[in-house]
Amino acid sequence: MYLYFWLIIFEGALRRWILPGFSDILLIIRDPVAIYIIYLAWRSDLLILNGYLIGFVSISIISFFTAVLLGHGNIWVAIFGLRITLLHIPLVFIIGEVFEWTDVLKIGRWIIYLTIPMVIVIIIQFYSPQQSFINRGVGGNIEGAGFGGALGYFRPPGTFSFISGVSTYFSIAACFIFYALYDNMKLPKWLIFLALSALLISIPFSISRTLFFSISITFLFLIISIFNNRRLFSDIIKYSIIVILVILLLSSVSLLSTGIEVFSERFTSANESEGGLVKGVIGNRFLGGLVEAISTADEKPFFGLGLGMGTNAGAKLLTGSSDFLISEGEWGRVVGEMGPLIGILFIFLRLILSMNLSNQAFKNIKEGNILPWILLSFVFVSFSQGQWAQPNTLGFSVFFTGILIASLKGKDIYG
Repeated sequence: MYLYFWLIIFEGALRRWILPGFSDILLIIRDPVAIYIIYLAWRSDLLILNGYLIGFVSISIISFFTAVLLGHGNIWVAIFGLRITLLHIPLVFIIGEVFEWTDVLKIGRWIIYLTIPMVIVIIIQFYSPQQSFINRGVGGNIEGAGFGGALGYFRPPGTFSFISGVSTYFSIAACFIFYALYDNMKLPKWLIFLALSALLISIPFSISRTLFFSISITFLFLIISIFNNRRLFSDIIKYSIIVILVILLLSSVSLLSTGIEVFSERFTSANESEGGLVKGVIGNRFLGGLVEAISTADEKPFFGLGLGMGTNAGAKLLTGSSDFLISEGEWGRVVGEMGPLIGILFIFLRLILSMNLSNQAFKNIKEGNILPWILLSFVFVSFSQGQWAQPNTLGFSVFFTGILIASLKGKDIYG
C-alpha cells in the first residue's frame, strides 16, 4: 500500500530523470502493485464486495465488451481503459478497510514533510530553461515538461509527469497542513509553519488557478469544521496572518516577486478569457463538464466509442497521436467511451459515493473528528470528476479517497 503511495509521488521522476527509456512501461507502474494488493486483500478476506464496487466493476466489464464488439474494436485499448476501474477502484475500499488511524496520520506527515522540498523543486523549475535537466519531459524529452503559463514562464511539473501533478499534490497537502493547525499530528510547530509557508508560496509558482481555488475551498472547510471553537479559530487566523505578512515581506525579494507577478498575469488573463474565476474554474470545469456531457450525450453512439479511446495512451495506440479523441473533460470522456446510458450511470455512481462520504464526514465533525471533512474538500471533486484517464490523477483520487474512508475510523460508509 505504501509502495503505491510513493509511486504516485515519484512516478514522474522515474519517467523523466531516472529511467526515461522505460517511460511508456512506467506509465502503468502502479498496475502490478494494484494487482498484488487486490490479491493479498482477497486472500485475507479484506476485499469487501459492496454495492459501489460491484457497480463500478460490472459497468466497466460491460463497456469492455461493447468497446471490442461495437466500438473501436482494439482489445489493447479496451484493456487499458478497463484497468482504471478493475485494478484501481477496488483499492479505495481496500485502503479504507486496511488502514488504521495511525496509517492516515503517517501518510499525512509524509505529505507535510515533502511539501518543503517540493516547493523548492518547482521554484527551481520555474526559473530554469525548459531544456534543462530538471525540466526534462517524459522519456527524457528535451523540449521540457512545463506547460504554458504567462510572461514567458512555464507551469512546473515538480516530481510528476505532468503539471497537473503539482496542483493535485499541493491540494492534498493543504488538507493535512490545515488539519495540523487543529491537531499537530506529533509535528513541531516550526515545521507546520514552514509547510504552511511552502503551501502558500506554491500558489504563484505553480501558476495554477485550480490550486488557488482548491486551497481556498479547503480553508473554507476548515473554518466550517471549527466554527464553534473560538480559540482554535483565532489561532488559525493568527498563523495565516503571520504567514501572509512574511510572504508580503518576501515579495519584495525578486525570487518571490517574479512568481507573484507571473501568477497575477495568468490569473487576470485567464479569467478575462473564460469569464471570471467563478464561471471559468467552477462553472466550466466543475459544473459545466456534467452539463456538457449530458447535453451532448445523444450525439454519441448508444454504447459509446469504446473504453480507453478517450485516454492519451488509447489515442496513441489507435492513431499514433496522443491528441484527445473524445473530450478533455472527465465526464465527457466517460460518456463518449461508454455511451449515454452506461456513461451517465457510471458518473452518477461516482457522485452518489462522493455524497455518501460527504454525509459521513460531516457527521464526524460532531464527534470531534474533523479530518474526514477537510479531506473531503479534495476528495469530492477528485473522485466525482477527476480525470481518471491520467494515471497520476487516478492514483491520487483512488489513494486519498481510501484515506478519507480510513479516517472515518471504521464507520459504515456504504449505507
